[in-house]
Amino acid sequence: MGNGGSAVKVCADHQGGINWLSLSPDGQRLLTGSEDGTARLWSTADSQCHGHFQGHESYITFCHLENEAAFTCSADHTIRKWDVMTGQCLAIYRGHTSIVNRILVAKDYLFSGSYDRTARCWSVDKEKQIQEFRGHRNCVLTLAHYSSKDVLEEEEEEEEEEEKVSRDLLVTGSTDCTVKVWWVSSGRCYQTLLGHTGAVLCLILDAPNRELFSGSTDYTIRTWNIVTGEQLKVFKEHQGSVICLELVNRHLYSGSADRTVKCWLVDTGERIQTYKAHKHSVSTLKYHAGILFTGSGDACARAFNSKSGVLQKIFRGHKFIINCIQIHNELLYTASHDGTLRIWDIRGICKRNKRRLKKERSAQGRSSQKGSLSRLFNNKVGCIVQQENGEPEAVELM
Repeated sequence: MGNGGSAVKVCADHQGGINWLSLSPDGQRLLTGSEDGTARLWSTADSQCHGHFQGHESYITFCHLENEAAFTCSADHTIRKWDVMTGQCLAIYRGHTSIVNRILVAKDYLFSGSYDRTARCWSVDKEKQIQEFRGHRNCVLTLAHYSSKDVLEEEEEEEEEEEKVSRDLLVTGSTDCTVKVWWVSSGRCYQTLLGHTGAVLCLILDAPNRELFSGSTDYTIRTWNIVTGEQLKVFKEHQGSVICLELVNRHLYSGSADRTVKCWLVDTGERIQTYKAHKHSVSTLKYHAGILFTGSGDACARAFNSKSGVLQKIFRGHKFIINCIQIHNELLYTASHDGTLRIWDIRGICKRNKRRLKKERSAQGRSSQKGSLSRLFNNKVGCIVQQENGEPEAVELM
């Protein structure tokens, strides 16, 4: 295991903690939103700051970056849209009456969730509120979006005639312990998912499989059928709030205040791995090519072998909690409440992991070939016998 990896670069331009870090779809830029009330745009090519977005009257809680536009939301109750080339503020979305803590951009919609107990939908281009989603009894903390055509069969869609104009749905998680699903076109609540006994902190949507995953301060993760609202499974092994979730190839990773990450098989609910070594809450996580990267309240980022759970590297240098991480071109970006964005070279660990994956897949292929030959031989003598090769030592998720 490599300890104390040195940062390639430390970007310390912000005058306050960084609350969020967003990567553009084309991978060319990063956006940081800060306690200092500003957002900064960074190039992934040279790691330089190429934009400074000023205008909010309070701290920025969250940010989202598209290829040509940046979006920020703030404790000043507003959302702003910025031109990434000029830094000009293109739009201010007003309407919330308290802190806006989360935004989501999907299609031509901008969604927002606030401490005012509402979520709202805005036209990205027209600076206009389209819909208000009212019904939660407390703060809206987390958002997800999907289209009914992604989850409903044709005959089921026909039953929703009043929603034919728009089949988009918004999912909201709240400190009132509920998850709600809303029709975007009408603002009508389609489902209220009941079961959690604590605030819902995070959501992950798997629309093709009609599943929604929610993590809560009640220490559980729950799986829901997004169409019927039925609770499918409850994952109960965490001993603290579930703060963040990542879904990769039917494997669910959950980061918790109990200082661990756990990996679950979605189809069975079985917990197959626990990643330890954190000295504080796990605040953020990201899976990349067989490696699980985590950020923690202990100011360290870590890299684990996702299959074995072995800690492979610790990235030290931050002074406070790491709030968000991103990965691009085998560089790890970590954003912290200490106000810095740190960039780490992970080419070595990725290269070693790729060699290991290649060996394991080669071994698995030889094992499968032996099994096929054995079955062929047994078929010829009139009986089919399954060759017992045993499980391969490691099969990566991606």
